[in-house]
Amino acid sequence: MTIQCKNLYKDSVPSARCPWTRVLAFAMLAALISGCSLATQNLKTPLLVPAQFSESGTSPLPDKWWKSFDDSVLSGLIDQALANNFSLKTAWDRLNQAEALARSAGADLSPALDAEAGISRTRFREAGQTSDSGSYALGLAASYELDLWGRIRSSRDAAAFDAKASTEDLQAAALTLSAQVAGIWYQLVEQYGQLDMLDEQIVTNGHVLELVTLQFRTGQVGIADMLQQRQLVEANRGEKAQVVAQVKVFEHQLAILLGYSPQQSVAPRISELLDLPPMPQTGLPAELIRRRPDIRSAYYAVLSADSDLARAIADRFPRLSLTAGVDTSTEHTRDLFDNWLATLAANLVSPIIDGGLRRAEVDRTRAVASEALHNYGQIILDALGEVEDALIQEQHQRDFIASLDKQQQLAGQVIERVRDRYLQGTVDYQRVLDALLSQQTLQRSLLTAKLNLVQDRIDLCRALGGGWALEIPEQNQSDT
Repeated sequence: MTIQCKNLYKDSVPSARCPWTRVLAFAMLAALISGCSLATQNLKTPLLVPAQFSESGTSPLPDKWWKSFDDSVLSGLIDQALANNFSLKTAWDRLNQAEALARSAGADLSPALDAEAGISRTRFREAGQTSDSGSYALGLAASYELDLWGRIRSSRDAAAFDAKASTEDLQAAALTLSAQVAGIWYQLVEQYGQLDMLDEQIVTNGHVLELVTLQFRTGQVGIADMLQQRQLVEANRGEKAQVVAQVKVFEHQLAILLGYSPQQSVAPRISELLDLPPMPQTGLPAELIRRRPDIRSAYYAVLSADSDLARAIADRFPRLSLTAGVDTSTEHTRDLFDNWLATLAANLVSPIIDGGLRRAEVDRTRAVASEALHNYGQIILDALGEVEDALIQEQHQRDFIASLDKQQQLAGQVIERVRDRYLQGTVDYQRVLDALLSQQTLQRSLLTAKLNLVQDRIDLCRALGGGWALEIPEQNQSDT
């Protein structure tokens, strides 16, 4: 940022005998100089953005991204979280604070007018006589600083950009909250599915245990086979206890995200994960920069820092203030407006020696602006990386699920053949146990892999950003 004004002071002010003429001439000169005051330059992306992402879907992604999942339960949970979540309400409070600061920062651009009133009573004794007297006073005082170099305007602009950044921070918080609710909800669904699967496996392993026990009693197998099968059943019960504990944790987390106490039930028990819709359109990287709220927030932070730098530079130049006042005072209220005094003054203050204070402030704000610009670039890079990571993870997770599904089919075929041969007495129990463990482990791994695929899609939707019109929470409406 540079100041493009030339030195207009030299030989610019005409000589005049009247002091008010000098003041008027200086004010006209200041108005001319303020025409070339500091201005925020257009901000360009501080890095080379690729032309497109590695891949893209064909389905448009709605602003409320979770609508693409076509899950009514999820939609209801997110709506409750957006209305009741306390962390989101604090983001609303921060926005209200920033907007109030923005309004106050521009107040000095308007003249200030104060009214004064006073009354006094005096009691005295003189020459043995006691007397008293009173006086009444009224007055108006006005003051105004000519914003010659844009110092006040720059402060106002910085606060306004901070308010816009807070608006984007609120959008980013809402987007993150919706992704958190979706992630916890589908983890809860997966854990419900794990419980159902463990119950089925306990029943299956119990039937095998009955068979092995019968064979042990008839002397066809040793006691070790029966004990191993009994251990497998007990291991299933231990795993179920862990899953039940994890279910309770997820239920608590979901309730807290929705603004309720942990013990409150907020969702139905669903144990089957949804089938994902087609991959959404990713759009262009340049569109992502304009769409993601955290990137827009960083952009406004750069503009705010730039305006603050302009304020620091302007603070090194003279200030011109105008003051005016009207006062009246008398001993009787009926005579208040018979006697009055009016004043008009101009005050010019210019820093000469400040020990380098203002120059240091310029250097500091310049470094802050540079930091904000670099942070803006890093946030863009992180956003591009999040999209690419989600794309590649979903692609390879689908391949992994296809492999697990094929393995599970093969494991089922192995179980059928080994079980028949075991009943015929041609293979030992260990082969049966290995095949059973392999199949049941694959069943649970496949369910977890499907959850990871859903989480990859959630991450992609969150990374693609976007926003929607947020409704003000009830607790905040009275303040608007």
